[in-house]
Amino acid sequence: MTVNAIGAYEFAPLDREANFHGNRLLYLGWDRHLMFCSPLAMAVNPAMGFAEFCEQVLRPALAAHPDTARVDFTASVWLLNDEPWVPDFTASLDANGLRHKDMLRLQTPGLNGLGNSAS
Repeated sequence: MTVNAIGAYEFAPLDREANFHGNRLLYLGWDRHLMFCSPLAMAVNPAMGFAEFCEQVLRPALAAHPDTARVDFTASVWLLNDEPWVPDFTASLDANGLRHKDMLRLQTPGLNGLGNSAS
């Protein structure tokens, strides 16, 4: 991630991958579900399988929203850093090309928030 600064930026950022003890920081936003006002930040093991990530990390993290139980991650639309992306659910996060501080967006057609209000 680049830094825009008005002066010299002469120190190492504290959120670099080396400081996460083998984990990577991933961000996830769930489009049209504004009960979560900003993307979630998660430190994840890059060797974790994508299906495992969805069921053991994402589903519990999103569980407060009533739509969560009906999410089919395999039928969802995914964006990686604002580009269309199709994950391989049988591969690891690393093999799927997910890097430190990448942004995933989850779109779940038919699940449009609380009362279709995008909340």
